[in-house]
Amino acid sequence: MTASGMPSLIVLAAGMGSRYGGLKQLDPMGPNGETVLDYSVFDAIRAGFDRVIFVIRKDFADAFREGIGARFSGRIQVDYAFQELTDLPEPYQPPAGRTKPWGTVHAVRAARDLVDSPFAVINADDFYGADAYVRAAGFLNQCAANECAMVAYPLENTLSEHGRVNRGICAVDADGKLASVEEFVKIGREESGKVNGTGLDGGIRELDPGALSSMNFWAYPAEFMDGIESEFLKFLEKHGGSETGECYLPTVVDSLIRDSKISCEVLETTASWFGVTYPEDKPHVVSSIGSLIDEGTYPSPLS
Repeated sequence: MTASGMPSLIVLAAGMGSRYGGLKQLDPMGPNGETVLDYSVFDAIRAGFDRVIFVIRKDFADAFREGIGARFSGRIQVDYAFQELTDLPEPYQPPAGRTKPWGTVHAVRAARDLVDSPFAVINADDFYGADAYVRAAGFLNQCAANECAMVAYPLENTLSEHGRVNRGICAVDADGKLASVEEFVKIGREESGKVNGTGLDGGIRELDPGALSSMNFWAYPAEFMDGIESEFLKFLEKHGGSETGECYLPTVVDSLIRDSKISCEVLETTASWFGVTYPEDKPHVVSSIGSLIDEGTYPSPLS
């Protein structure tokens, strides 16, 4: 292990879910009022994680602590980090017209003073499945300082029927390592059945439905925080004056791979992924979780 302690889980929960129409992290999905986060932390504990760090915003901290954090008291160590627009390395300041934080790299960076062991990163509103946590924990228990990993799902299994989504599309080399990852936004299926998305250069491209995609489930050594800091500084040098630009984890990993500073193992999982990007996605997620309970994957109520 690269640092003392068992692996930690960083949960990116600062978004209010503008497309969803509310704080979807608190929305019940299980038969006894369980949220997606309840299942995520349950899976993490079973896989061997002993700490969860929620990255949230201060303006809903009390509601989050009472509605989510309190559920895990006595079961796993719970800590909080706050993603704030003004939390930038010197001498940078946000431009006058900017209102949103700086993306997933900025969110993970918010937990920099809490991380002292290998860690995984997930989105708060994605259901990743038990196998994903087992694979991530197995990797983190033996990773070196220059190794990271990504849990990968086929792109066609991560689309929403109710709107477009953002994904990192991955290329894998012959050794099962991540060769590159390219972030696309507004990915969706056309009436013709073809899938396309918009690259960060603004161009629309057709995408392979079977391509492996990043759902923002990453596994990193503790030392990766140094890479995040250096790459975020590079981002700010180019885009620090932007009112909307964001720095994404896949982009940072891709840059570090190209500079031969890190290698990234691709962990293909057999787990089911469910997302709640849009309100119309909820019935499918509720039904899918119900099926996993019927199969015996989860107890009901969750405990």
